[in-house]
Amino acid sequence: MSAQTSGTLRRDAIGLREVLFQSITAMAPAAAVAASIPSGAAFAGGSLPLAVLIALVACLFTASCVAELASELPAAGSVATYAARGLHPAVGFLVGWGYVFVEMLVPPLLLLQLGFTTADTLHEEWSSYPASLWWPWALAGAAVIAAAGLLGVRASARFGTVLGAFEILVLLVFAALLVAKAGDANTVSVFTTSHTADGYSGVGGVLAGSVYTVLAFAGFEAAAPLAEETRDPRRTMHRAVLGAAMGIGLFYVVTTYAMTVYVGPERFSGFGASGASSWEGVARASFGLFWVLVFLAVVNSTIANANACANVATRTAFALARIRVLPRLLATLHPRHRSPVAGIAVQSVVAVGAVLGLGFAYDPVTAFLLLATVIVTVVVGVYIVVNLACAGHFLRGGRQSFKPVRHLLFPVLAITAFVPALLTAAGIPVFDFVTELSAPVSYAGPVVGCWMAAGVVALVVLIRRHPERIAGTARVHLDEPDAVDSSRDGAASR
Repeated sequence: MSAQTSGTLRRDAIGLREVLFQSITAMAPAAAVAASIPSGAAFAGGSLPLAVLIALVACLFTASCVAELASELPAAGSVATYAARGLHPAVGFLVGWGYVFVEMLVPPLLLLQLGFTTADTLHEEWSSYPASLWWPWALAGAAVIAAAGLLGVRASARFGTVLGAFEILVLLVFAALLVAKAGDANTVSVFTTSHTADGYSGVGGVLAGSVYTVLAFAGFEAAAPLAEETRDPRRTMHRAVLGAAMGIGLFYVVTTYAMTVYVGPERFSGFGASGASSWEGVARASFGLFWVLVFLAVVNSTIANANACANVATRTAFALARIRVLPRLLATLHPRHRSPVAGIAVQSVVAVGAVLGLGFAYDPVTAFLLLATVIVTVVVGVYIVVNLACAGHFLRGGRQSFKPVRHLLFPVLAITAFVPALLTAAGIPVFDFVTELSAPVSYAGPVVGCWMAAGVVALVVLIRRHPERIAGTARVHLDEPDAVDSSRDGAASR
């Protein structure tokens, strides 16, 4: 059965539930609760629940902008299409160039975490198991993700739904147990500035904590690239993006509150991602074998996140390849499952290469930090551009479609929130709470700079030789009759 180098993705394959969990699992809720959010405790201390709540509000501004654009422009190109329509096709190309790059790096990032988390836990339980034997787990995860992707969006999205539901259920049950055990220690004072860490008193400490916390929300836009495979995409995309941001944001608030009141607000500044004062550490010390479920939820979260972001990378690459601003090969579809098989193959090669190459060149944790810095730096930059694109698109649409609060105020507020997050992710010490990056994590900046410089070169070449391809980044293929007709013809032939 030969692959096809033309045609459309499978239409109407998934609905709201699947695309909602596409965004939810891309946010990696269990991994974020256990690893990302605790980084804010060093600044916000026992007021971390307030910092998470502020981060939620800030992220909802961007989620609103993405939801508005996803509803107006349902396209597999997602953020690239939004930037092309709202700003300029050249900007759309550069956004797509950067977005495909970092989304291809998310699966290896999560596979590294899967590897060292599993190996370290097994070593702690059975000292005979070497902690250095992390890589088989990472490779096994890569095989699972590739198989799910090849079976098509329906199988991949349903797989993500099951994984996402499991990790959320486990941590919500754990949070309920923590709140119950805290008893009289439950207090709403954690939603004030009275428990910030030493040296970061008051509002400053809470805002510093929220900047680190806001990075845990990355991924809420991941539903958007599945628009062309979703039933009623204009309505469904809007609900999925906003629903994921709001739902997981509240999940973060609830779980952070539970752990804060259990540990104690005055002692919470020392809470972290590992050791006795961590989610797994507390579960081990006080809840018996429940720690196994917490461990499985975190491992589950890495696989679910990698699966979701593989979907994002391959669909965005497909969208750019079909207009030939990326190699046409990436638009190759499986004749039965309509999955972008060449993109999945490239994604798998990148994942295995990055995991083994960086993991052995440094160590899996250092490789994880390097990739995380590259990814977050570009993703936050993309969010800023998309907020600008939201304002630009609706301002061009005339008074009838333009809503000042949604399409101007929200983008401005979102950009204001994400600029400090961008500086923090890049390690640029503009604020006193930003830690300057050290090698090899500091290599992230040059890596991003070189990749984007290569994108500028590619853009110049395309503008000179094939300007129509750059213009194509603004196309919304679902709005074109030939796309609908070819989809029907494909369905008839099957």
